Amino acid sequence: MGTHISDFQVRGAALTISTRAILFRGQSKSGNTLWHTATPPILSEALFFKRMRATRFTQSHEFLMTHAPTTDTRLDLSQLLSRRAQSIDASGIRKVFDLAAHLKDPINLSIGQPDFPVPEVLKRAAIKAIEENRNGYTQTQGCPELLHAIWQRLGSELNWTHDAAHGLSAIVTSGTSGALILAMMCLLDAGDEAIVPDPYFVMYPQIAALTGGKMVLCDTYPDFRMTAARIEKLITPRTKTVLLNSPGNPTGVVLTSGELSDIVDLCRAKNVLLISDEIYDEFTFSEFREEGRFPTPARFTKDCLLIRGFGKTYGCTGWRLGFAAGPHDLVQSIAKLQQYTYVCAPSMAQYAVAHAYEVDMQPWVDRFERRRDTVLEAFEGIANITRPGGAFYAFVEVPKSLNLTASEFVEKAIERSVLIIPGKVFSTRDTHFRLSFAAKEEMLAKGLGILRDIMQGR
Repeated sequence: MGTHISDFQVRGAALTISTRAILFRGQSKSGNTLWHTATPPILSEALFFKRMRATRFTQSHEFLMTHAPTTDTRLDLSQLLSRRAQSIDASGIRKVFDLAAHLKDPINLSIGQPDFPVPEVLKRAAIKAIEENRNGYTQTQGCPELLHAIWQRLGSELNWTHDAAHGLSAIVTSGTSGALILAMMCLLDAGDEAIVPDPYFVMYPQIAALTGGKMVLCDTYPDFRMTAARIEKLITPRTKTVLLNSPGNPTGVVLTSGELSDIVDLCRAKNVLLISDEIYDEFTFSEFREEGRFPTPARFTKDCLLIRGFGKTYGCTGWRLGFAAGPHDLVQSIAKLQQYTYVCAPSMAQYAVAHAYEVDMQPWVDRFERRRDTVLEAFEGIANITRPGGAFYAFVEVPKSLNLTASEFVEKAIERSVLIIPGKVFSTRDTHFRLSFAAKEEMLAKGLGILRDIMQGR
């Protein structure tokens, strides 16, 4: 039998006319807290109780009534945000976009994603997966179809096989960034160190704030080659990992097999894990391939973590798909963290890119190589550029004769509707700018002409 509201003991009752809901907290005899709301306006105490008597509850309560404040207040988030969140600055790339927000139809040479569409076979596979209602969670480590495709590729390219008993596993992740942050969370405790290149992908320094670890920058100027000799000087007892990125962002530099072999030997001797960020592996240009293959440290060791992705290669950056392959125990630890964070990578996208290795992207890679050549020709004799061996970036030095920082040069370019990114976004130095040639040839040529004019004082 229910109990009427009139049977309650009301404590501290205070009614006001308000435009906001009134919240009531009731406590049952068993000690459970129950909540009830009344929608205002409440015109009088009598009217309130008249309405409330019509409300029945299943057990007797002692009832406490409060009302919402009549004036809006705002939280002081500066007192609530963690030091971690406050220590991370917005990407400098976003700041350039803000500077250029007023431009109409700018020449955009700043974008870090390819300008070609997703191959039709992948589009159709994604649509098919959705229509077949394959939209729920997959296993945390990835759907079987995609994992099978990954192991086929790693087997044919590296002679790696899925053999957990002998040390190798793989996991599909939410982009290569998802793989990287989870791997670093598995490896770094407060004060532990990871050696990363300078220049770097914009995410790398922020890993420190996200993990409590320390990112130790390896200065690779002027040739942007992260060699064993440069790395060795930075290794300390707190070093847990060395992070490579080849082909590199923002430089496009590709390390040779000889350089990679030396780094593998160094890491093995120092008991340091090597992580190879190979998001641009397929975008390695012809003269930097060795026996037709992309140079990777994974040909010299299985004691490294290989991180690769699909977004850059197949134009599906928004699908957020990558994978990590390497030592079984580390991959299993990544899986544990993924279970409680990302859960799994987007399911329909997984089923789609299971067909990715059936697609020949070489015509597009060749086209990007020709664009690279266009960039080198445009700045020949005017500005220094280390020859990009892959990806779709050139890291151009601002001529010293201009007496400008890269940021100042970028501002001049934006004034003439050309978007490029200052080097300080990727480095402790502000001497270069990153130019993306993931742009249609006509736009690229026009933008290069304007940049040349600025360099020549025109």
